[in-house]
Amino acid sequence: MGVTLLPDLGTEILIPACAVVGIAFSLIQWLLVSKVKLTPSSDHASANNGAGKNGFADHLIEEEEGLNDHSVVLKCADIQTAISEGATSFLFTEYQYVGVFMAAFAVLIFLFLGSVEAFSTKSQPCTYDETKLCKPALATAAFSTIAFVLGAVTSVVSGFLGMKIATYANARTTLEARKGVGKAFITAFRSGAVMGFLLAANGLLVLFIAINLFKLYYGDDWGGLFESITGYGLGGSSMALFGRVGGGIYTKAADVGADLVGKIERDIPEDDPRNPAVIADNVGDNVGDIAGMGSDLFGSYAESSCAALVVASISSFGINHEFTPMLYPLIVSSVGIIVCLITTLFATDFFEIKAVKEIEPALKRQLIISTILMTVGVAVVSWVALPSSFTIFNFGTQKVVHNWQLFLCVAVGLWAGLIIGFVTEYYTSNAYSPVQDVADSCRTGAATNVIFGLALGYKSVIIPIFAIALSIFVSFSFAAMYGIAMSALGMLSTIATGLAIDAYGPISDNAGGIAEMAGMSHRIRERTDALDAAGNTTAAIGKGFAIGSAALVSLALFGAFVSRAGISAVDVLTPKVFIGLIVGAMLPYWFSAMTMKSVGSAALKMVEEVRRQFNTIPGLMEGTAKPDYATCVKISTDASIKEMIPPGALVMLTPLIVGIFFGVETLSGVLAGSLVSGVQVAISASNTGGAWDNAKKYIEAGASEHARTLGPKGSDPHKAAVIGDTIGDPLKDTSGPSLNILIKLMAVESLVFAPFFATHGGLLFKFL
Repeated sequence: MGVTLLPDLGTEILIPACAVVGIAFSLIQWLLVSKVKLTPSSDHASANNGAGKNGFADHLIEEEEGLNDHSVVLKCADIQTAISEGATSFLFTEYQYVGVFMAAFAVLIFLFLGSVEAFSTKSQPCTYDETKLCKPALATAAFSTIAFVLGAVTSVVSGFLGMKIATYANARTTLEARKGVGKAFITAFRSGAVMGFLLAANGLLVLFIAINLFKLYYGDDWGGLFESITGYGLGGSSMALFGRVGGGIYTKAADVGADLVGKIERDIPEDDPRNPAVIADNVGDNVGDIAGMGSDLFGSYAESSCAALVVASISSFGINHEFTPMLYPLIVSSVGIIVCLITTLFATDFFEIKAVKEIEPALKRQLIISTILMTVGVAVVSWVALPSSFTIFNFGTQKVVHNWQLFLCVAVGLWAGLIIGFVTEYYTSNAYSPVQDVADSCRTGAATNVIFGLALGYKSVIIPIFAIALSIFVSFSFAAMYGIAMSALGMLSTIATGLAIDAYGPISDNAGGIAEMAGMSHRIRERTDALDAAGNTTAAIGKGFAIGSAALVSLALFGAFVSRAGISAVDVLTPKVFIGLIVGAMLPYWFSAMTMKSVGSAALKMVEEVRRQFNTIPGLMEGTAKPDYATCVKISTDASIKEMIPPGALVMLTPLIVGIFFGVETLSGVLAGSLVSGVQVAISASNTGGAWDNAKKYIEAGASEHARTLGPKGSDPHKAAVIGDTIGDPLKDTSGPSLNILIKLMAVESLVFAPFFATHGGLLFKFL
């Protein structure tokens, strides 16, 4: 309906340029981290070249304590190698199984979508305008399959690179803690930024290249082009599901096994090198919280982009072939990379952390700065990349929308994400009363700790749900389902910063474990514990973002599915829809039961093995003999690979079975039910687990008078807190985070297969 200030050529240059800048910035951060050497320097002269912020001429704690610096560095390097090898081995094993699934599912996509028009190669009437001819369904089948493989490979690569960066940085963070908490913080945060920017930039660049390549074939058929692109989101999320579930089972089996035997039965510290499960526990932090979270947020980004592009392709942007407004979602993500780059400098270059108490405010400042800068960025982009008015497809009609309304859709999602982040922080950080109340409840034992923790989790759902509801209302009122998709993308527009502060947590956790295993000074362990406690909270914030964005993404995908399947309205009072609704609401509970039991089964094997080693290896408790770490790593690997298949099958097969046998109306009920139920369960599970973990750390740190009355380590309240933390581990790191993938994945899978379900679905109702 109007011209844009940004020409099409400008869009063609801007998007890949921002992606390349993001990749270059991540490489610069990696080079800065690599300056911390894992080989001891033999003389001070060789170290004097780095007297700056990350230099090696800094004063070390060991120098005043008279310890041998060389042996500590070598120990750290050995431990890091063991963790890295364990993580790499697990991911390669997991990817072999996932690769078989990927190939089989790609064939399924091609066969199902190709059969919509009996594998015809002739042009067909367009879905939304039958007066025009569009490319055949066989083309959609082929290109959807290619997009699926692209999304899956990008997701796998993102997770793998994140894990490699984290295992590269953990020991370096430990060694930097000898110079001060500020040095360690910068190393951990820079490493997280490497992952954040690599993932955001790679996801954007691959999607942009795919669109341009697909356009060579599709030409003016933009509806078919962007329908095919939805396979990209499906590929990203299906890999994320297995990464999250498999990694979550791995890490929690090791963690629970290590805690139950080591802390409670043997009364030895966390990450004590005598504990056989300690290497597996540290490996798990990387494969679950780094590789799994990376794939998860990449999936959210890919799906929200695909949902927005599908709706835009049947709106005035697609109908009139307006290239710049059509790629508005990708332009928003491009600006997000530049905003996050500037924001990162506030943590690493503009300000320096000098005390433990400054860590958490610095991380929170990242969220606030990125949100404020992104709001300005989105306002500018909406002004230059959109016409003043245009139409958006709204269930069969075209709704007139203004560019300032679309800006508000993105902005409301962006600020809702910040609200969810801070509410999550309030309920999971031990700096506030909710977690302190949970810690206080440990005075009377584990039972009251569990009761208080569950109550906290349920209560923490309230404000995030209101924030999501407000986002949905504002976005839908202004720009229908396209507005909701853009609101989700707004929440994810600062994904690079979100991932940086999220990956910082496991890196800091590993750094603390390495300090303990290497026998480093108690003062260094205090610093790494402070980094870890802040990281625990940021990990919970990252999960809050992932769950909130998943709710909006699922709803946008749901709207695109309903439109593509030709459903004019979803009436919950009809039996077909209501049975789907109630079954869909049950699925998150079924899925959670499967993942929780999987962690329990794997942890049982781990507990038995750790007990066996303590009982049968002479001198293990005395520290004169070395435990068999490899067996524990193998138990976690085997158990997680075996146990991740049933939950994965439940999620992937449900839309196919419902769509084929019960039809698109029942499937729409299933999607709505799983969305409404899954979001609540995911938020409460993640926050309950996070609160129990930080309640335990609150008692262990003994930083306040109240905390000291509950401690020290080994006291009855501390043991009660450890039990609560152990129960919360599978909730916060396996079931909770995996649920947001369940609701997204079922929605995007339904959208990809919508043409097949609309044509051949509902077999049972056809015979009744």
